[in-house]
Amino acid sequence: MKKKHNKKIFVIDTNVLLHDYKCIYNFEENDVIIPIVVLEELDKFKKGNDIINFHAREFTRELDKLSGNMLLTSNIPLGEDLGNLHIETKEFSDRVSQAFPDRTPDHRILAITDYICNTNKDKTVILITKDINLRMKAKSLGIMAQDYQSDKVTNIDDLYKGIKIIENFDQSFINKLYEQPEGVSVSEFPVEDELIGHKFYILRNNGASALAHYNPITKMITRVIKQTTYGIDPRNAEQTFALEALLNPDIQLVSLTGKAGTGKTLLALAAALHQHKKYKQIFLARPIIPLANRDMGYLPGDIKEKMEPYMQPLFDNLTVIKHKFSQQSPEFNRINEMIKEEKLVITPLAYIRGRSLSSVFFIVDEAQNLTPHEIKTIITRAGEGTKMVFTGDIEQIDSPYLDTASNGLSYLSDKMKGQDIFAHVNLVKGERSFLAELASKLL
Repeated sequence: MKKKHNKKIFVIDTNVLLHDYKCIYNFEENDVIIPIVVLEELDKFKKGNDIINFHAREFTRELDKLSGNMLLTSNIPLGEDLGNLHIETKEFSDRVSQAFPDRTPDHRILAITDYICNTNKDKTVILITKDINLRMKAKSLGIMAQDYQSDKVTNIDDLYKGIKIIENFDQSFINKLYEQPEGVSVSEFPVEDELIGHKFYILRNNGASALAHYNPITKMITRVIKQTTYGIDPRNAEQTFALEALLNPDIQLVSLTGKAGTGKTLLALAAALHQHKKYKQIFLARPIIPLANRDMGYLPGDIKEKMEPYMQPLFDNLTVIKHKFSQQSPEFNRINEMIKEEKLVITPLAYIRGRSLSSVFFIVDEAQNLTPHEIKTIITRAGEGTKMVFTGDIEQIDSPYLDTASNGLSYLSDKMKGQDIFAHVNLVKGERSFLAELASKLL
């Protein structure tokens, strides 16, 4: 049994529970306190179909199961080698009232945390919140505050890119890749590299070069060839690798990262259309993150009209592909038919819940705005014959409670790297236009 010493007290904010409803079990032998105002806030989130509504309901059930016949104001054991949990109702803090006179939920949480600090001077008290502003307010009062770290990527600078560039590479091996379409055995690959998962290589030697792919299933290094996919031509090595991953039947899970204009969603949609005969449906979905944190209710019209501004970028990508063909071509007509017959569905991510995900090519756009738990929830619903693709820019996050290290897309590529059914490609060059690329670099 662990030796319990220097026990800490962690005060949990509402947004942490909505992010991970089982977070209370991740604080080792330390005690966990839930401010009463958090329960009030959770009550407002219990209705709805979004993942945060699910987490609100699940935490309430978890709390009810833990407490049983015990009072929530008493210390409730969280489990073996874990600390205790209780609900704190006292909100006495002159310091907080003077500094922040408005009686908002955040300030009430601060007041409770300050009260706990004053009544537990022999222990370290830490407020855990994903709200940066609340952390700053707490620190201004001398209260320790931290982000929830349990599902964060530990070293964002070393985040898996999926691609390695090797200069001055062995010329004879490059020649073999061109001479042997079936590939070259990994035993002949003259690289001291960790060969895990589906990894891509740019091999160069003076004027000669080759794009290569390591297949962990066949244990072969094969040359990657540029291929036109439903009218879309890859314009750089990273796009070529992305299409290789999207079209490879051995790869069931793909993540594509990169800044705006690198072609992530366009490539995924083109690959899905190219393989439409293999799948019953193509789903293209994205989470709804209202601009400026305003609720969708302020938009005019019915629910379909409210959704249109958020879904328009996905339709724009589809239009780019349609314009590659004449209006009389079978490819152009096929897209219209697939939309009409709901073989191709563009929809908010929340509307996918409850639908069968068997034999589906499922693209989740703007996945950087999902939490790790949301990513897990989506993937664990994949049925037989389904391929899942997550795209996004980890530097452009709209959720106020996520960052480059804690968002679901970073978490996915970090945790799944090395798996035989997973591939990740980071696209670096913008291909939208020279103007867009220049603005991305300079502005």
